[in-house]
Amino acid sequence: MSVVIAVAVPHPPLIVPGVGRGREREIQATVDAYREAARRVVAAEPQTIVISSPHTAMYLDYLHIAPGSGASGTFAQFGDAADGARVTYDEELVDALCRAAREEGLPAGTAGERERDLDWGVLVPLHFIDAAADELRSAGREPAPYRVVRMGISGLSPLEHYRMGQLVQRCAARLGRRVAYVASGDLSHKLAADGPYGYAPEGPVFDELACRALGSGAFLDLLTADPGLCERAAECGLRSFQIMAGALDRTPVAAELLSHEGPFGVGYGVAVLTPAGPEGSDPARAFDEAYEAWHAQDMARLRAGEDPFVALARASLEHRVRTGRPLGGLPAGLPPELLGRRAGAFVSIKKNGQLRGCIGTIAPTQVSLADEIVANAVSAGCHDPRFSPVRVEELPELVYDVDVLGEPEPVSGPDELDCRRYGVIVSAPGGRRGLLLPDLDGVDTVDEQLRIAASKGGIDLDEPGVRLERFVVERHE
Repeated sequence: MSVVIAVAVPHPPLIVPGVGRGREREIQATVDAYREAARRVVAAEPQTIVISSPHTAMYLDYLHIAPGSGASGTFAQFGDAADGARVTYDEELVDALCRAAREEGLPAGTAGERERDLDWGVLVPLHFIDAAADELRSAGREPAPYRVVRMGISGLSPLEHYRMGQLVQRCAARLGRRVAYVASGDLSHKLAADGPYGYAPEGPVFDELACRALGSGAFLDLLTADPGLCERAAECGLRSFQIMAGALDRTPVAAELLSHEGPFGVGYGVAVLTPAGPEGSDPARAFDEAYEAWHAQDMARLRAGEDPFVALARASLEHRVRTGRPLGGLPAGLPPELLGRRAGAFVSIKKNGQLRGCIGTIAPTQVSLADEIVANAVSAGCHDPRFSPVRVEELPELVYDVDVLGEPEPVSGPDELDCRRYGVIVSAPGGRRGLLLPDLDGVDTVDEQLRIAASKGGIDLDEPGVRLERFVVERHE
């Protein structure tokens, strides 16, 4: 057995007494559950603790593993410079993971940012694990020494995060390591209107989903969670949990949800997953295969449900990417509303729930709405300066939205806006202008909407001469 225990734990710094200064007692159930989970980690006598943290270096298309011989960190940024940790990295396991990732074609390794300090997503779990080790010493027993592998999350698919966990399991087995996997991550940050991040109805829904999956070991639910729901819930730990699920691939587990609470408007869950049989012995827990089957069906369902607006955007970009040439004429059978109407339109493209490109026009620039969509789909996929051009192999994974813009109307101030109902245009002297569409995942307030729209136009909302307009959209998904 290589992965001898796995835990999913939150990482609020205030749970550390030197930071919380008494407030940690307000989440006593989490503190007690955390202590129990840490005791079980120490009792499992791991030689290496692999920790995934959302606050370690994160890339859109790469899973980062911290390089070097070790690192240290404190809670100084939270007002406590005394508490912290220093760890030695398991360089042999890191090297094995990097080699395996290259062999498997998984974009993961030690390239990129070379972090010097441990982040709080790592420090908080280590605080409790070290405290549990100290308890053992007080009882007259010396805990097993351990080294650490520290990794981040990414914008890659759920399957690729799961595959990263599979590599942890496989490489640990090859090296004969006893590994404890620590999936660091909070749940939703949108559980309470008076919390620091506000409330979204998707928040409690996400927490229920995550707690059910972690408490039962039903990891497929972690892989198939709706990206829009997760974005609106402002979750933190899902991809960390997905890697953990891969580390327990095909292994029967005893799953326990020790606690869940959210008194500060942020969900904190503590779960322990203990192997209940030989590693790799349960084909029913091959969640990579189950996810691939589900994902194929889901993408087929999405394509089958595309209306003519979305289908036209897809056809335009796919033709351009595959042939290098624009679509040679409009497809037959388009409805009159596409052919006999002119309007501005935005085409948005997502991959793995992450934005992959978005370009549009506020007012019509083509002879028809159909031609507007054809042109803007190519621009979104090939010319959005925030992203590299879409590649052929990505095409099957792309999901499209088309927003047809209504006529903008001026407003006198933010009180006439609604980020769910209206898009916004922020204009400033000199022709600077920024636009943001309505009802976007993760944009929950008018203030956020205005800030993002203004930044896109290089505009300070407090500068003289700023004008606001609102518009409605006809959204096609």
